[in-house]
Amino acid sequence: MALSCTAVPRHRHRPPGRARRVQMKIGIIGAGNIGGNLTRRLTALGHDVSVANSRGPETLTALAEETGATPVRVEEAARGAEIVVVTVPLKAVPDLPSGLLDGAADDVAVIDTGNYYPQRDGRIDAVEDDGLTESRWTEGHLGHPVIKAFNGTYAQDILDRHRPAGDPGRLALPVAGDDGAAKAKVRALIEELGFDTVDSGGIDDSWRQQPDTPVYGLQEGVEAVTKALAEASPERPAAFRA
Repeated sequence: MALSCTAVPRHRHRPPGRARRVQMKIGIIGAGNIGGNLTRRLTALGHDVSVANSRGPETLTALAEETGATPVRVEEAARGAEIVVVTVPLKAVPDLPSGLLDGAADDVAVIDTGNYYPQRDGRIDAVEDDGLTESRWTEGHLGHPVIKAFNGTYAQDILDRHRPAGDPGRLALPVAGDDGAAKAKVRALIEELGFDTVDSGGIDDSWRQQPDTPVYGLQEGVEAVTKALAEASPERPAAFRA
């Protein structure tokens, strides 16, 4: 799961009668710190957001009232979505409904924010023994390519650290994925959220973003993020092995 901290509401739902232009339909699966704060920012930017969690839409009433997002069942979150964010613990990925993305847009981009924490997720043999990256393993369960992003991002930074393009304090986030068009769509969305992006390669290269690498949790700009990615080691530290 991505780095997180207590979310503080910053973006209230617009009062009735105030128009906003809906730019994109986005589904968010997982309403924890990362999912909740992405819901807050993306609705504030005018996107049409559906949000789901494992406990059901009735538990998302407060978030819906705050942001204007639509609470739905997990099975409905991707319906018509151009971007789907999967932000659940890795151990929960196999329990996601089959055909989860069947109703999504034909060119849907799927963002995976997940990290492997064996103390939480239990041992995943494909990661430990076969050397699959977390996101490659997640792709296999979803049956769809993913773009890895936000996995090393502090949740509160999504609300507090966004900056306009060119601002010297603007942070950069690494983004990995094999589908060039989907990666471009995700990078454009992240840049709209107020962050620069650095292409960290394909999904098999996404180990450069995993926990305890130099880029994980790094709050710096493009140059520092690029350097950190280059300095990463594929060896998973003992603390992140079962």
